[in-house]
Amino acid sequence: MKRIILFVATNFGVVLLLSMTARLLGVDRWLTSNGLNLGGLLVFAALFGFGGSFISLAISKWMAKRSTGAVVIENPRDPTERWLVDTVRRQAEQAGIGMPEVAIYDAPEINAFATGMNRNAALVAVSTGLLRSMTRDEAEAVLAHEVSHVANGDMITLSLIQGVVNTFVIFLSRVVGYVVDRVILKNERGHGIGFFVSTMIAEVVLGLLASIIVMWFSRLREFRADAGGSQLAGRHKMIAALERLKAAHEPSSLPDGMQAFGISGGGSGGLRALLISHPPLEKRIAALKAAGGQ
Repeated sequence: MKRIILFVATNFGVVLLLSMTARLLGVDRWLTSNGLNLGGLLVFAALFGFGGSFISLAISKWMAKRSTGAVVIENPRDPTERWLVDTVRRQAEQAGIGMPEVAIYDAPEINAFATGMNRNAALVAVSTGLLRSMTRDEAEAVLAHEVSHVANGDMITLSLIQGVVNTFVIFLSRVVGYVVDRVILKNERGHGIGFFVSTMIAEVVLGLLASIIVMWFSRLREFRADAGGSQLAGRHKMIAALERLKAAHEPSSLPDGMQAFGISGGGSGGLRALLISHPPLEKRIAALKAAGGQ
């Protein structure tokens, strides 16, 4: 969950900064000076949309370390750190990827994440809460889940999907702004206030719809990573790890407004179900049991 929030938030910030820069430089004004140039607008949207996504991916490891305070294990100082490094190394070899950096960050909750723009130079981090609360078998399964994310190239694929939806958000929001400004408000001199206001509103609304698409893909990734973790660590260990997470988060201590951001997936009713990055743990457990014929 943490890596998705970091990626989406960073991506949103980068795209917003690029969009504001374009406006200050007069790119929007140039595109609509002689009518809406759809071809030029699409190229502009793609450059900024994919640019924001891949800049976010490029700095994802740095952002993750900085925001969580994760400390990379350079030289293991105790048996736990040695076990972490050895386990990730073994799983990376099984998965056919380069050895990721292994880090620990201080947090009470049971959590872990993997990120990085290169599957052969990724970062796998676990919380101190996970190390305190899980058995070695359960922790091994969580590590296998994260290594599977790396092996599946999930961050790259997420970046491509985010780039596509960014492109359409930028493109369609400016089309909406142009229509409101020129067709509805009948403004014929450059950009009126209607263009800027309607473009910003459209970006927010379309951005929400885009997030639904990104979160849908994110939920699919979790099922695949669970299956990959089962292959690397064993299905019974993966199920045990998910059941431990489920027990640790029931009843949830998070406020209602934050349920969707919990690692367990939170509530699943209404619009909230479309905006969670992880499927409910019971569905993930059921999928693993079904795959094993239980």
